[in-house]
Amino acid sequence: MTNIPKVRLGLVAVSRDCFPIELSRKRSLRVAEECRKAGLTIVRIPTVVENEKDALQALEEIKAKNINALVIYLGNFGPEGPTTILAQKFGGPVMVAAAAEESGQDLVDGRGDAYCGLLNNSYNMGLRKLRPHVPEYPVGTAEEIAGMVAGFVPVARIVLGVKKLKIFSFGPRPQDFLACNAPIKPLYDLGVEIMENSELDLYDIFRKAEGDPKVKAVAADMAKELGAGNTYPDILNKLARFEVALLKFMEANLGASQYGVFADKCWPAFESYFGFVPCYVNSRLASRGIPVSCEVDIYGALSEYICACATELPTTILDINNTVPYDMIAGAKKALKGYKPTDLFMGFHCGNTPAPCLFDPTMRYQLIMHRLQEPGQDPNVTRGTLEGRIRTGGVTIFRLQSTADTVLRSYMAEGEVLDIDPKSFGGIGVIGIREMGRFYRHVLIEKRYPHHTAVAFAPAGKTLWAAMRMLGIEDLSFNRPAGLLYPTENPF
Repeated sequence: MTNIPKVRLGLVAVSRDCFPIELSRKRSLRVAEECRKAGLTIVRIPTVVENEKDALQALEEIKAKNINALVIYLGNFGPEGPTTILAQKFGGPVMVAAAAEESGQDLVDGRGDAYCGLLNNSYNMGLRKLRPHVPEYPVGTAEEIAGMVAGFVPVARIVLGVKKLKIFSFGPRPQDFLACNAPIKPLYDLGVEIMENSELDLYDIFRKAEGDPKVKAVAADMAKELGAGNTYPDILNKLARFEVALLKFMEANLGASQYGVFADKCWPAFESYFGFVPCYVNSRLASRGIPVSCEVDIYGALSEYICACATELPTTILDINNTVPYDMIAGAKKALKGYKPTDLFMGFHCGNTPAPCLFDPTMRYQLIMHRLQEPGQDPNVTRGTLEGRIRTGGVTIFRLQSTADTVLRSYMAEGEVLDIDPKSFGGIGVIGIREMGRFYRHVLIEKRYPHHTAVAFAPAGKTLWAAMRMLGIEDLSFNRPAGLLYPTENPF
C-alpha cells in the first residue's frame, strides 16, 4: 500500500506537581516497554510535563523525533492545563490514557489518582474543542495501555490520511445518480482538498500517455496478475496507458497534499472515446491504496480511502444491491451461519474490486453498459471489468456522506461475506450483517444514504467509529455483529 500514512508514535507522560513526578516517569517507562513487547514502535519523550514550559519543551522533542501521533499518559493525576495545551499545540491525532493503581501494598506515595485526573483532563479538552482518542476503558496497567495504543494506531492513520488527502475528480457528477452530487464544502472542514476536472482533461492525459515507456511494463504486470483470467489480452495496452496516465497526473498535481484518490466519470461517453471500461484499472489502484470511485462519487472515494487507512488492506466500493432469493437461502442452510433472510443482501459492482479480494478474478465485459451501448453485438468498448465472487470472510461496510445542507454523517456495519454462490455477474458476494433489515430501514433509508458503500475486508467498525469522532462527525450509526446500535450509543 503506497498511498497510506505511516504512524510514528510518541509517548509523553504528564504529572501534577503535588504528586511524585517519578511515579509518572517510571510508569511511562513500563508502558514503553510493554509497547515494544507488543511489537509497537513508540518513542518515549524524556520530558515529563508538569507545567506549560514543560509542554513546550516536550513539543520540541516531539518535533525533533518527527512524531505524527501522540499518546498522552497520565501516570498520576496530571495537570489538565499543560496537558491540553500540549495536545492543542501538537496538532495531530492524540490519544489520552491513564495509569491504574498497581498494588494494595503501595497506596500512599504510590497512589497516582489518574482515574480522577482523567475526568478533569476530559473537561479541559472540551474547553479547547479538542477531540482526543479515548479508549474503551482508558485507565489500565502498562500492558493494558499497550493494547490501547495498538488500537489507536489505525485511528491515527485515518486522521493523518484524511488531513493530507486530495481527491481528483474527472467529469460532472451524473444526472441519474443524484446521490453522488453531495456538496463538497464539508470536505474542506475535514482538511481534504479536491481538484475537479473535466472528461476532456481525462481524455487528454490518456492521449498524452501514448508511447510512455512505463506502459509496456504495466501491461505485462496486468497479464501476470490476471493469469488464466486474461480473456482480452488485446486491450491490456490501452488499460495500462490509462493507469500510467492517472498515476502521472496524481504525482504532478498533489501539491500541498501527500495522498490522492480519484472519482471518475466512467459512463456513458467514456467507452466511446477510450475504447474500454476503466473497472480493472480502478481495481488495481485500489489494491495499492489509491481508490478510484465510480460515477464521480467523491464521498465514495473518500470512504474507500478511510477503509484502506483503517485496515492497510485493499478496499472496494459496492452497491448495496439486491436481496437474496428464498430458494438460494433454502439451498444454502449450512453456509447461512444463523443469518435471517432480512440479514442478507448482495454487494455488487461492475468490476472494480481488487483481484486479491475475489475468487478466480477474470477480465470480462460490463454487461449493463453492453446492453446500452452494444446491443446484439460482440463486446468491444465495454470490455475491461474484473469479475468474480468476493472472497468469504469478515467485512465492514462504511460511508461518510454530506447531506444536502452540508452536515457530515457516517455509518459503519460489521458482517461477513458468506460462502454462497451469488449466481450472477460482476464483482459480487452474499453479505450477512446482523439486523441488516433494521439498519437498512432506520439508518440507510431514514438518513438518506446513497446506494454506494465502501467495503473494508476486515472487522473495522470500532476503528472507524473512533476516527469519525476524532474528525468531528457527530451523527454516527454503528451496527455491530450483535445487532443494531443507535447513533447515540458508544460502540465500545
